Amino acid sequence: MLPLEGILVIALEQAVAGPMCTLRLADAGARVIKIEREGGETARHYDAAVNGTSAYFAALNRGKESCVLNIKEEHDRALLERMIARADVLVRNLAPGAAQRLGLGAGELVERYPRLICVDIYGYGQDTAYAKRLAYDLLVQAEAGMCAVTGTPEEMVKIGVSVADITTGINAHVAILEALLERAITGRGKAIEITMFDSMAELMATPLLLHDHAGREIPRMGLRHNVIAPYGRVRCRDGEVVIACQQNGEWARFCEGVLNRPDLIDDPRFADNADRIANADQLYALIDDICATFTREELIGRLQASRLPWARVSTLPDLSAHPALHRVDILTPGGPAKSAASPIRRDIKSGVIPALGEHTEAIRREFGAQSPKA
Repeated sequence: MLPLEGILVIALEQAVAGPMCTLRLADAGARVIKIEREGGETARHYDAAVNGTSAYFAALNRGKESCVLNIKEEHDRALLERMIARADVLVRNLAPGAAQRLGLGAGELVERYPRLICVDIYGYGQDTAYAKRLAYDLLVQAEAGMCAVTGTPEEMVKIGVSVADITTGINAHVAILEALLERAITGRGKAIEITMFDSMAELMATPLLLHDHAGREIPRMGLRHNVIAPYGRVRCRDGEVVIACQQNGEWARFCEGVLNRPDLIDDPRFADNADRIANADQLYALIDDICATFTREELIGRLQASRLPWARVSTLPDLSAHPALHRVDILTPGGPAKSAASPIRRDIKSGVIPALGEHTEAIRREFGAQSPKA
């Protein structure tokens, strides 16, 4: 038995943040009914890469049911409210104010249905001056300072995946699990607000503390760490390897066993991490000069013999064939595929990606409403 079997989740969701949250709930056994508008939610139409289904939609919607409703119409809004009345959890990532305009504000719903856990995902806190701002992943990455610490010294970049959306969805999932535990004690649900900006700001906690308390703005370092050295990409004769020395003991082993330069251990330029960061350009130039005499495999052999961590700089083809990659079978409306598996549950054997509106008529019957076309 999965831990959330018997939990009913209604999802007024689109794109990434909401679907990421409810994917975790579905993987744990919850029944997730995804409410979509006529024509389908946003992420269905990004591309058709996975047997005719968009890659984002295929990645985030396994194990859910799809029900098409027009919740601006009284008939379907009444059906939605009957569904909410029986639900344990309601997840929404709608535009600010949209739920309130429909008479479905979180406070009102939790008052009417005291066991309901109502989770609203927004770009910014609704108690801030940014409450009404629309928010997409890149916009929030930029607004929260993430791009200021990501990229090369010459250019800011965004993180290459939807980190603001994904992190917010994961945070919403955790908040729901906490609320379910709390409800088991108190018998009452609650309204929860999770924001993309807060999720990104928390990831920026260390740079923010360095700025506020030490007056430091950490630099963009490309494929190097900006507060630990050496920790980044080095170049060999036939490619690149990422190395890491987070402790002085690792630095000493690196000097002796990899570089064959024990004299560098006590070099005042590199005596501790703060010195190595202050002299990072000299440090990496020295390391690259030595590592350029090795092949990648020779360098990896030296690192392993010295009990030091390392990584290859993988491409997407490398990841696809990676021996550590776990996959889960999914079934799209156009056929089977394989997606990256959940890091939480290894017992998920497969997941069905719903066709648009696949479950609409069955859900209408279940919750006591005839199709408006009937």
